[in-house]
Amino acid sequence: MATASTTTTAQAAFATIDLSGYDAEQSRLMDERCIVVDEQDRPIGALDKKTCHLMENIRKGLLHRAFSAFVFRPSDGKLLLQQRASEKITFPDMWTNTCCSHPLDDFEEEKVEKDQLGVRIAASRKLEHELGIPREQTPVDKFQYLTRIHYLAPSDGMWGEHEGNSFTPWFKLIARDFLFGWWDELLARKQNGVVNAKSLDGVADGSKVIKMN
Repeated sequence: MATASTTTTAQAAFATIDLSGYDAEQSRLMDERCIVVDEQDRPIGALDKKTCHLMENIRKGLLHRAFSAFVFRPSDGKLLLQQRASEKITFPDMWTNTCCSHPLDDFEEEKVEKDQLGVRIAASRKLEHELGIPREQTPVDKFQYLTRIHYLAPSDGMWGEHEGNSFTPWFKLIARDFLFGWWDELLARKQNGVVNAKSLDGVADGSKVIKMN
């Protein structure tokens, strides 16, 4: 678990932050509890989303688990991008990969570590929540886990990601270092004329965390 002193300090930093000027639904979502992790992505506790995203806390080393999902059209392998809503507290209006969010400590099934099952379940949940894609169209066994990355991405002076442009910083990092190689492999491994994410099994080493900057 996160130490009591760390948790108290982080939450105290948020106590003075006024969210009344933000969208009510986005403010409510900031109360969701993220999974706090160490530098090897091992769970060590949980804190609300707003505490996890404050730059003051991130600079002190507070890390939380997130995911980036990429959905490709089976027929031709085109990637579905998302433009983040103007109401988003972090990185509003920016283009990014299909879905970016967090497995939550609020749901026991999203804390399952084995075979990244918790993250897969969270991805299916958020694809429905953000894009309206029914969960039956995103079965968890059809997701292909690729790798883990550790990055820091400031949004403005107050909010950030530890995880001011037209594309989100994490999407640009993934595109720069990984995406186009994975995409080429996906197209090259078409099966019966369609792309299949499971064909990318083994294309990346997902056993260790890659630091990106």
